[in-house]
Amino acid sequence: MVKIERTLTPPASLRVESQKSYGSYSGTDVVRQLKEDSHDKCYICELKHLSDPEVEHLKPHYNRKRKELVFDWNNLFYSCRHCNRIKSASKYDDKILDCCAADPEEVMDHIFLDGHVEIHSKSQDETVQMTADLIQTCFELRNTGIREAACQYRIKKLAETMGIFFKTLKKYKDNPETQRYKRSLNEMLSRSSQFAAFKRNYVKQHLGDYPGLENLITER
Repeated sequence: MVKIERTLTPPASLRVESQKSYGSYSGTDVVRQLKEDSHDKCYICELKHLSDPEVEHLKPHYNRKRKELVFDWNNLFYSCRHCNRIKSASKYDDKILDCCAADPEEVMDHIFLDGHVEIHSKSQDETVQMTADLIQTCFELRNTGIREAACQYRIKKLAETMGIFFKTLKKYKDNPETQRYKRSLNEMLSRSSQFAAFKRNYVKQHLGDYPGLENLITER
């Protein structure tokens, strides 16, 4: 999970639909803007180019009983179905970090090690701890066959992404003056890239090996 810069002006359909008895919060303009703001990534697992996107409510509206949250632009996020279903567990209600208001990288470490994901909270805050639990669960849950397959797919994509990233890091370390490697890393470390939090965290933890990359992971 990385920080998202949300477009300030809400999509027009939200105001119109909010006046209806059972209006839609997932109009074309809403989905399009969320997709753009999120760089076509699930805001939880960071899988890119979603085939099953959903408009997710950060704070649950409980079947529209909290109507003020249904059409609240700041409460809507771009999510994959897999993560949205896991987040629907009641233990996460009102306990997930708003990554448009706070920077997840400041309070969590995203680690991929030996084929597994570990999300470490750097805070005692319950919201941060539950968010770390949610992200890790979205990669590691194995309680049903479908969820196991979905998690394995994300692990596979993450492994592929990190494999390419590590190869590029090695080329850069061996040839630090070669600009094309730094340009490639610039793209890979952008918050808009797939699984950016994992790559950015790795560089932060190994800046001694890659001192020239520090500016690529600050305020981007």
